[in-house]
Amino acid sequence: MSDRLIRPPEPPEDREDRVHRIATLLTGRGASEPTGPSLTDRAVLLEDEVRARTDELEHALDLLNESNARLAAANRATEAARADLANAIETLQEGFALFDEADHLVLCNSRFVMQMPDVREQLRPGLGFQAYVEAVSRSRFLTLPDGDTAADWADRRIARHRDNLHTVINISLLGHRWIQVSDHRTQDGKTVILQTDITDIMRSERRERSRMLDDQARMVRATLDHINQGVCIFDPDQRLVGWNRKVGAMLSIPVAQFRLGADFDRLFGQLAADPALQVDIAPEALLTWVHRTDRRPPLRFGLRRGEALVLEGLAEEMPDRGFVISFSDVTAARRAAGALAEAKSHLEQRVLERTLDLEDALSVAERANASKSRFVAAASHDLLQPLSAARLYVSSIVEDLAQPDHREVLSRAETALESVEGILEALLDISTLDSGQAAISPEPVGIRDLFARLQSGFAPHAALKGLDLRVMPRDLTVRTDPGYIRRILQNLVSNAIRYTETGRVLVGARRQGASLRLEVWDTGPGIAEEDQEAIFREFHRLNARASASEGMGLGLAIVERACARLGHPLGLWSQPGRGSGFFVTVPLAEPAPVRPPAPPLPEATPGLVALLIEDDPEIRRALPMLVRRWGVDVLDVADADEALALLAEIDLKPDAALIDDRLGTGTGLAALDRIEARYGPIPARIVSASRSPDFAAACRARGVQILPKPLSPEPLRAFFADVSRRRNGQT
Repeated sequence: MSDRLIRPPEPPEDREDRVHRIATLLTGRGASEPTGPSLTDRAVLLEDEVRARTDELEHALDLLNESNARLAAANRATEAARADLANAIETLQEGFALFDEADHLVLCNSRFVMQMPDVREQLRPGLGFQAYVEAVSRSRFLTLPDGDTAADWADRRIARHRDNLHTVINISLLGHRWIQVSDHRTQDGKTVILQTDITDIMRSERRERSRMLDDQARMVRATLDHINQGVCIFDPDQRLVGWNRKVGAMLSIPVAQFRLGADFDRLFGQLAADPALQVDIAPEALLTWVHRTDRRPPLRFGLRRGEALVLEGLAEEMPDRGFVISFSDVTAARRAAGALAEAKSHLEQRVLERTLDLEDALSVAERANASKSRFVAAASHDLLQPLSAARLYVSSIVEDLAQPDHREVLSRAETALESVEGILEALLDISTLDSGQAAISPEPVGIRDLFARLQSGFAPHAALKGLDLRVMPRDLTVRTDPGYIRRILQNLVSNAIRYTETGRVLVGARRQGASLRLEVWDTGPGIAEEDQEAIFREFHRLNARASASEGMGLGLAIVERACARLGHPLGLWSQPGRGSGFFVTVPLAEPAPVRPPAPPLPEATPGLVALLIEDDPEIRRALPMLVRRWGVDVLDVADADEALALLAEIDLKPDAALIDDRLGTGTGLAALDRIEARYGPIPARIVSASRSPDFAAACRARGVQILPKPLSPEPLRAFFADVSRRRNGQT
């Protein structure tokens, strides 16, 4: 700003003179101009404008003067603060230095690196951190660690400074002095360095460490003398530096020969010269181990003094290249091992003999089990033959009885036959499951349909006892064998209804991850904990008053064996007085394709001619009586030869065939082959009591289905209805 702009106000008379001159000048200029305002007017306007600008400049000058005054005050305060800061850091008992964001020295106190005069004289504001570190690393007052160069020390110091916000290091100086240097990074990126003299602390720690080492040496000595092992300690030069009294007693070496600094080679030479002592390692091998220049691996060796003493030696290297040799008395252990080996030999012989006895017993048991299975299968087949005939007789006449009491008697007879049938089927199931020959065919099974059958099948029995049977349907699908899972749930529900007097029976399913737990709960008497394992044994019933018609205690035995064969975990919860719950866990599966519902069975299938090949005369008499009511004529014969002769005589191909599996002159499949060889394919069923997987596989391969014994009217009606539809061209 020029001097004219900041000139102080002029006196009034000078200002009027100046204005008059300006007016005169402007008047002369105005006389020469043809138009426009007068010069006087222009002079007045110009004077007002000049006055306004002058006022503005005077105000600006006032502000500038005020700012300069404030700046001067701030500078004085800053200098005072800087002086206070310098005085403050100077009063610190520690060395202090401040580096800015670019790692340049800003200030430091007189105690900073005062222990290094050759570095102290290089400290100037603006000195870089790296230059400071390099100066310290080259100081003649710094004691570098063994093997380190000044450059190595500087690189490590700078790296720690860059990588850490807070760094603390101890620096060793000449004259056994130490300083601790700590770097602190501030929030704005500056670095504060503090240096503390820790010489007194380090010397105190060394004195304490020396005292502790002396105490430790005494403790180590006392410990060595009280352990059961003999111990020798050698330094890196193979000189003896420690031992205990035990080692002299073990090796029979005079105590006088154990002295501090004794050479290992001399001691070992004296030991090897003892003729009574045997070492199981060559002396050269042990000496080679001791004098190795590379790392020594642990070395084990044995020593023996006759039969009275057996020692085990272990030589191990220490971190300082010294080594320790310890000796353990293993005489008792070796004797015990010898006795144990002898006992083991006798025990192995006894175990071998016992194993042979057990193998013989197992072979006998397996033969007995196989015989039992064959007997059960044969006996069941023989029992099912008359049972089938009896059921067929009862089914054929029950609708012809006019008197209700006769029908009731016959219904009771049919119920008794069903009970006998259930027992025989249970025996066959147990025999098949025990033999491991049960045929398992897992497939998707819908829970809703399965539970619906349980509801319809057991609702009348529950209602008869006044029980509330609740079945909770679920729209889920599991993968299992449909026949076995149905039998498992039927047995569980049947047991629940049988043993529950009041209350309800609940059937439901609970999802558990990728599985479904099928549950059957009841409010029965419950099962005591000591009985919960026994209930799965054959013929075991908790209620001894139950009649034979209510079961023989086979249901849960079948459930346990079937679950094990299917791989479905079986669980039980029960509390006396509250009831019981049985759980079967089954894997979930994708739903199977929906099958169309089966057409209803017709009341009659007139015009059918069926061939029955059965060697049991009672069944040959009973079955025609039943199926004749449905319009089916039966040609009954005893074997395949008689069947072929009869068909040839009447010159007729039957519409269907029922053939018993076991015939006097062969099998049912062989008889069917002979019939179809002459007359072509015939709709047929094999009637059998066999549960053998091989037999079922043979029938599937032949393309013929099995009607299980004892025969029931429903599957027979379904078979003849299917034959009738096919003959009439219906599907």
